[in-house]
Parts: sequence; C-alpha cells; structure tokens
Amino acid sequence: MKKLISFIIRFVPRKYLQRVSAPALKVVGIFLRGNNVTCPIINKSYRKFLPYGRINPRPNALCPDSLSLERHRLLWLYLKEKTNFFKEKIHFLHIAPEQCFMKQFEAQHQDGYITGDIESPLAKVKMDVHEIPFEDNTFDAAMCNHVMEHVDDDIKAMSEIYRVLKPGGWAIMQVPFFSPVPDVTFEDKSITDPREREKWYGQDDHVRLYGKDYPDRLRKAGFDVTEDRFIYELGEEAVKKYALPAHEIIYFCQKKG
Repeated sequence: MKKLISFIIRFVPRKYLQRVSAPALKVVGIFLRGNNVTCPIINKSYRKFLPYGRINPRPNALCPDSLSLERHRLLWLYLKEKTNFFKEKIHFLHIAPEQCFMKQFEAQHQDGYITGDIESPLAKVKMDVHEIPFEDNTFDAAMCNHVMEHVDDDIKAMSEIYRVLKPGGWAIMQVPFFSPVPDVTFEDKSITDPREREKWYGQDDHVRLYGKDYPDRLRKAGFDVTEDRFIYELGEEAVKKYALPAHEIIYFCQKKG
C-alpha cells in the first residue's frame, strides 16, 4: 500500500487525483473503521489512517473519507479554537483549496466562500496567485497552504494576498519544511530538472527550500506574523487521537490596520 500511494502521488497529476481519489478511498475507509484515531473534520474514527508521502510515506497520515492529512486536522482545530472562522460568516478566499475542507467551509460561509486555483477543477475561480483577480480590501481572511514553494515569486504572491485582505484581516500560509531546516531559504532558478529539484527542494515541483527565515518573508510582504505553537497547547493525547504533526508552527498573518 505504501509503495502504491507513493507512486500515485509522485506521477499522477494533482488535477486528476482530485477527481478520482475520493470515491476510491471511501471504499478503503470502510475496512479501516475503529476507535484509535479520529478525523475532527468529519468526526469519524478509525483503527488507523492510511500512509501518505512521495518517497517515504508517513504512516497513519491520510483520512480515507475526508482526505485530510496531519496538517489539515491541526488547522481545523486551530480555526475552531483560535479564530473567528466558525463563529461568524466571513468573506473567505481559499487558494489551492484542500478537498477535505471545502464542503464544511462552504456550509459555514456560503456565498462568502471563494475558492481559487490555477488548474484545480474543484475551484470556483481560475486564478494565478501572482495576480489575484479581486479588488483591494475584499476578504476578511484567506488560506493558501503548501503553495508558496511552487510559485515563481513567493513574495509577490504573499503581497497579493495581503492586498486583497481587508485591514485587520488575517491569512494562514503554511509551507513544508525539510530537516535539517536551513537558516535561510534556498532557491536557485537554474535548477530546472525535476530530479534535481527533488534532490535540492524535497519535491520535483518545488522551486525553493524554506528556511527559518520564512516568517521574515511573510513580514516582507507586509504582514504582522505570529508564530503560533498551538500544537503544544493541545497536548500529547490530542496529538495521538487526531494524528497531528508533532512540531508544526502555524504562521498566523494579519494585515495592518
């Protein structure tokens, strides 16, 4: 199973995976039901989650019904406990929308929930994050996770998200980190071969390797940034129950004003 999942993730384009993965994995989920781990997004429990990853799949990572990964389950809990996301209806921009969130987010915010992506068949708006097709000060909040490592100019993309937020609006923009995390983000535009990119950046469609200066890059785009170690507030029992990432920092970004 690990080898099959690794092969599919590495070689099947994302836009096709999004169309066919959900129904296939729901069948698998029937045989995994139990009481050891729970997906808080859909409140279903399992003996274990599926493995997930491109090269060395992580065990107990992918919920077969919601399609959530560890980071998604952490963000769901964070949105519920630390933000106004589920307390009121807001105008919310979800860039490169994760399938595990879309149904619940739309139920919460209805017409105020806007999804955008350059290629995803699931998104409402076809858009390039370098040139977001909305006016200044449009959205109360935005989410754009595991995107900045793919784009040509991450500071410009971050600045575009800043532009379309209302004063005081907030955004969450998580990126992957690979151990050992360098002090400074590494990028070299001459590295174009997919195998070389995988070697240097951890994935063949990444164009940079983020370092400990990531929050400074967000600040360069204009944001006030809080490095929230929410995972440590939850405690070991919750980390185990929901199969969460053990050390992930959530970068809560707020537009001045």
